[in-house]
Amino acid sequence: MARGKLRIYLGAAPGVGKTYAMLSEAHRRMERGTDVVVGFVEHHGRPRTEVMLHGLEHIARRELEYRGTSFTEMDVDAVLERRPAVALVDELAHTNVPGSRNGKRWQDIEELLEAGINVISTVNIQHLESLGDVVESITGVRQQETVPDEVVRRADQIELVDMSPQALRRRMAHGNIYQSDKVDAALSNYFRPGNLTALRELALLWVADRVDEYLQEYRAEHSIRSTWQARERIVVGLTGGPEGRTLIRRAARMAAKGSGSEVLAVYIARSDGLTSASPKELAVQRTLVEDLGGTFHHVIGDDIPLALLEFARGVNATQIVLGSSRRKAWQYIFGPGVGATVARDSGPDLDVHIVTHDEVAKGRGLPVARGARLGRARIIAGWLVGVAGPALLSLLLTAIANGPGLANDVLLFLFLTVVAALLGGQLPALASAAVGSLLLNFYFTPPTHTLTVSDPKNIVAIVVFFAVAVSVASVVDLAARRTHQAARLRAESEILSFLAGSVLRGETTLDALLERVRETFGMDTVALLERSSDVAPWTCAGRAGGADGADDKPLRRPEDADVDMPVGDHMALALTGRVLPAEDRRVLAAFAAQAAVVLDRQRLVGEAERARELAEGNRIRTALLAAVSHDLRTPLASIKASVTSLRSDDVAWSPEDEAELLAGIEAGADRLDHLVGNLLDMSRLQTGTVTPLIREIDLDEVVPMALGGVPEGSVTLDIPEELPIVAVDPGLLERSVANLVENAVKYSPDGDAVLVSASALGDRVELRIADRGPGVPDSAKDRIFEPFQRYGDAPRGAGVGLGLAVARGFAEAMGGTLAAEDTPGGGMTMVLTLRAAPGRPPVRPDLPVQATT
Repeated sequence: MARGKLRIYLGAAPGVGKTYAMLSEAHRRMERGTDVVVGFVEHHGRPRTEVMLHGLEHIARRELEYRGTSFTEMDVDAVLERRPAVALVDELAHTNVPGSRNGKRWQDIEELLEAGINVISTVNIQHLESLGDVVESITGVRQQETVPDEVVRRADQIELVDMSPQALRRRMAHGNIYQSDKVDAALSNYFRPGNLTALRELALLWVADRVDEYLQEYRAEHSIRSTWQARERIVVGLTGGPEGRTLIRRAARMAAKGSGSEVLAVYIARSDGLTSASPKELAVQRTLVEDLGGTFHHVIGDDIPLALLEFARGVNATQIVLGSSRRKAWQYIFGPGVGATVARDSGPDLDVHIVTHDEVAKGRGLPVARGARLGRARIIAGWLVGVAGPALLSLLLTAIANGPGLANDVLLFLFLTVVAALLGGQLPALASAAVGSLLLNFYFTPPTHTLTVSDPKNIVAIVVFFAVAVSVASVVDLAARRTHQAARLRAESEILSFLAGSVLRGETTLDALLERVRETFGMDTVALLERSSDVAPWTCAGRAGGADGADDKPLRRPEDADVDMPVGDHMALALTGRVLPAEDRRVLAAFAAQAAVVLDRQRLVGEAERARELAEGNRIRTALLAAVSHDLRTPLASIKASVTSLRSDDVAWSPEDEAELLAGIEAGADRLDHLVGNLLDMSRLQTGTVTPLIREIDLDEVVPMALGGVPEGSVTLDIPEELPIVAVDPGLLERSVANLVENAVKYSPDGDAVLVSASALGDRVELRIADRGPGVPDSAKDRIFEPFQRYGDAPRGAGVGLGLAVARGFAEAMGGTLAAEDTPGGGMTMVLTLRAAPGRPPVRPDLPVQATT
């Protein structure tokens, strides 16, 4: 019996329309005559979903008793007995009630599939097992009901049901998802715009990866090596020359013409390390391609065209963008060039674009050789010209009757020697001189076809030819050496100049510098090691390349590396990958010294930051005295006036008047105490002297105590008893809540009580203080937490603008956060997030069951 097929509707969050889409598909199939039944579908009280269930055959559910409560689950046996062509089974990740046939609903679905029944199901992205930690970090909710990723990946069809966060929140606000009494809580907790955007991105990326997997699997199964242009991927080949910026911009314009196109810039360096590419120009081009939304790749390869094509096919690229050659006409004697070779070998699956630019035919510059070493291809060409060239020339000249004469023959052989020197260096040239001398003697010096020379003049001619050939070869080889050395020194000086400039300007971090070392020398791993004394163990101050411990030779000591460069007595730059020649160590020493400078500068920056914090604390203390003189004098003046009046002998005060004056004294003292308390708290926060005493406590023990400074009836409390215990400093928490509540009451309209509520989100507890005041625009939500900030037209004497700053500072000191949000329907909500006590089981948020099933 053939296995049934599984189709899954995947959504980013509850309410996007997965069940509705599943039921719509069921009706379409019924209209085509397909036998469709409802195994289990829950409409959650949504009218439109409930209407879609009409007209479909339902399999009766199985009732189960658990802990005195009756539950219903899908009756797997009834569905198997009915044997429909298609069964609708909602909520793939659902956990069955204990006593069910299987523990999870996806296991029920597996049974139906094994029986040959096609199944259509639904699941949200947050229920995938591999994404549990990611979703928890985004939403604060740990999903208890999960499904293994492999179950979803094995589905024959996966269809994404997408909806923008704004549209989903509008559906929520209109009551299309949850009941009206749950809407505000859902919008303020799980269904925040940021949460929904992140979940939507997770869903889109997961489906895109699954599509790529399908494509790769199909190509592998059918041995397809050609590129399929399902998605435009444009590879830009960079040389490090000035034309690179033109190529990157041209590729970006090409990518902009198609939705979803990618730009991948690749620079291919030879495995011998230093190249003629300008490191400054490569850094500029790397920044440019990243600014344009592309990616930069550094690849090692000696055969540039082959490495470029392998990279393009490896990323399933559809187009390659190259620049017109910067070679001069005579330089084509060394080969057709990268562009022509790539275009010839690309095949029909890759389009190659040759882009013109301002540097065309202006010369590539001289290649930088490693010492006097030439490329393998040039050395082989030099030996062929030096050894095979004289032989071929001899055959050609002997075939010509009455040849050009011995003098011209000598010049022709000498020309081959010079060419061999230019291509392969001194050894091929010497070999050419030796072979040419023998061939001249044997074929062109009487008596011919013998090594005997009868005429002394001919002996002199051959000897002079050999001497001249050797001299020319030596001079040409020496000139080539000097040219290569000059080019190498130019490259070294450019590298060091750019390095020193970037370090002095503070543009290079230690990790970026070590990555530059790795790329420059073509190494696998680079690390800066240091120790405090000769006997102390080595520690890693910075690293580039493979993750620590993941490579074959983890860098624990300089002795473990292929190359180590000491920097002072207690620091060393260690590299793995290959052994560098001696001439590279000069540049490496400069890199090592600069790495030490960068490390020292980073530490100095940290010390300067600490010094800045101390200076800021002093500045705050000075500003306190200047900023609050009026606010401190106001209650003092009120107290002074009331006391003076009471002490006056000229007026006989009635008991009511005395009580009023005493109440004024008490109110002024309270206000003065509050101002001074905030000032002292802010000073402690700025100087870092707040030391919280964390202990476990219930919120309902602290929050009511923080309401003593506000009028009765101005605050409504909603603190559930089942909330987990929080780990806080009770005194700091009370001060924070008191400041937040007083601020909310101050801005709330008369008759509108401030709502103080709490809820649990995973291992966190959120305390929300919501008012119905004028609110604050998004641009000012962070600014209101700064010291001495009073939003709007708050009058002098209404406070010094420290309440919210102190509240946030105390919250962060306890390991929590404080943020401002808009209150649904108008106003502002302060969200104080606290840590639940460790070891306490997290409580699921007070949301409708649909949000977590």
